[in-house]
Amino acid sequence: MIKNAFAYVTRKRVKSLIILLIILSMSTLSLISLSIKDATDRASKETFGNINNSFSMEINRQVNMGTPRGGGNVRGQDIKKIAETKDISDYVKRINSVADLVDHDIIETQETLANQSQERAKNFKRTVMLTGVNESSKETKFVSGAYKLVDGEHLKNGDKNKVLLHKDLAEKNNLKVGDKIKIKSNLFDADNEKHADETVEAEIKGLFDGHNNGGVSAAQELYENTLVTDLDTAAKVYGNTEDTAVYQDATFFVKGDKDIDDVINSLEKLDIDWRQYNLIKSSSNYPALQQSISGIYGIANKLLVGSLIFAAVIVSLLLFLWMNARKKEMAVLLSLGITKTKIFIQLAMELVFISIPAFIASYFVAGYAGRMLGNSILKKVTGDIAKQIASESASGQLGGGAEVDGFNKTLTSLDINILPESMIYVVLFMSLALLVSLVVSSSSILKKNPKDLLVDI
Repeated sequence: MIKNAFAYVTRKRVKSLIILLIILSMSTLSLISLSIKDATDRASKETFGNINNSFSMEINRQVNMGTPRGGGNVRGQDIKKIAETKDISDYVKRINSVADLVDHDIIETQETLANQSQERAKNFKRTVMLTGVNESSKETKFVSGAYKLVDGEHLKNGDKNKVLLHKDLAEKNNLKVGDKIKIKSNLFDADNEKHADETVEAEIKGLFDGHNNGGVSAAQELYENTLVTDLDTAAKVYGNTEDTAVYQDATFFVKGDKDIDDVINSLEKLDIDWRQYNLIKSSSNYPALQQSISGIYGIANKLLVGSLIFAAVIVSLLLFLWMNARKKEMAVLLSLGITKTKIFIQLAMELVFISIPAFIASYFVAGYAGRMLGNSILKKVTGDIAKQIASESASGQLGGGAEVDGFNKTLTSLDINILPESMIYVVLFMSLALLVSLVVSSSSILKKNPKDLLVDI
């Protein structure tokens, strides 16, 4: 029967080629959909890193309005209480403050200059934003990819009088790693409630890069005009120490064997005024990223289910027409005493001979087409999200700083690869679909006797 099956497939080339192309198309689409899901999985894990196992402590703005300028005012002693619990492996705390560069200029654009009043130009001519942090590599803007260290080293716990500078700001002022700069308290800053007038000399420990995704209204919103400093430096320009300073927020990393929801619930027992704060899982701070991931997953799932259903329906229809055209052949075989089981095996072997080259070809076609289709899907999903963000930003008049850009971060690329296990799944799924289609299309013919088949003809 194997010899007869091979002879029939090679003799009926047009019919065999049509079925081969259908199997090839559906296998390719199935492989692409599985590969897109795998690439999205890997991109998600790589992008989130340990975000999925961390949470942040922020002020509850329904009760706590924060600092005069609207920043966070999380108490250091409350951060310490959480950090010392047994389920926390590490933490990062941030101080946001404002200071002036001494003898150096900030970066301005036509847009920031146009929005600047004479009074603001006078009072904030050299003003930069400071982000004080105990470990800069785990700071939100570096984790989100808004900032990227390009030279030097990250700030570590215990550093004092150290700073990370934007490379463009360094170039404008002819500065490099190892140089020292002076920053001074700004007396016009609303958050400088103590009217501190401190000057701090700090060494440039590293340079970072990154640029705003959207427009900005003030020079201080530019990435280039943000300095990432150690905690002591950021606190000192307000006349505080690391112990007396108020913090913008804090991020806590949960030990690997602990469930983050259980840990968050257990913290309610601590002696902290929880009306003042919210504990938010860090993954919630990247809604656009999650939306892009779920959007790509949704399209990939539809592509997979659609290809399997379409393959089953089309192949069943073709096989049904094929079987009707072979009634005379079936009648002759049955008259010669060949059993229905052997005839069914021959039909199955015919599909095997057609499917094998289709499956092999689909591996190579999917590898090439997957990259194009994957990037098209990514572009479509992120494009829709970008339009939604632009609309919400326009109506809400959101700023254009790094915090907002990190909040709006989406997947930027997919590394599409055809995995061996994906090929195995597709072969199994398609083989099952072909087997079901063959059973459905041949059962009505094989249950008849030779005389009935000839009468039908």
